[in-house]
Amino acid sequence: MQRTHTKDLILCAMFVALIAIGAFITIPIPIIPLTLQDLFVMLAGILLGPKWGALSSLIYVLMGLAGLPVFTQGGGISYVLKPSFGFLIGFAFCSWVTGTITHKSENPGFKRMLLACLAGIAVLYVFGTTYLYLMNRFYYGNTIAIWPMLLACCIQPLPGDIIKSIIAALIGQRLLPLIRQGVI
Repeated sequence: MQRTHTKDLILCAMFVALIAIGAFITIPIPIIPLTLQDLFVMLAGILLGPKWGALSSLIYVLMGLAGLPVFTQGGGISYVLKPSFGFLIGFAFCSWVTGTITHKSENPGFKRMLLACLAGIAVLYVFGTTYLYLMNRFYYGNTIAIWPMLLACCIQPLPGDIIKSIIAALIGQRLLPLIRQGVI
């Protein structure tokens, strides 16, 4: 069964809300807090596909930039000056990659969805780490060594992100067939 445009909009809006809620479910670690945002970003890609998944992430970021306090530390246009903003930029690309890999198959299974999530997390790390480096180096005038930056942005959150990827793939494996059948 094919989804309607209205249903796509509703699901997109639901994921905007889930990503915003995920910002406030945090596990504090140094530099970049570990949140559930990326879990919902990956699920948006899996369940909505690349276009609608990326759109839900992009709308979330635009809402925060417009001043709604949906980011971990508030909101507003000045958020682009925070070194962690690159991860927010990466959300749309993470959803797009996750959705693209998942929906390349007519009936994606757990392995494909897990691979899609891990690829999305890798894309998120690239955007987040690159932005953090550029902001520290050229805006704040701080030199940041590569190893501590990779430790803070990639290595420390990796175990949690792997667990979130497994959870997203398990949920996606259960819900995607229901969405495709029109049950959801």
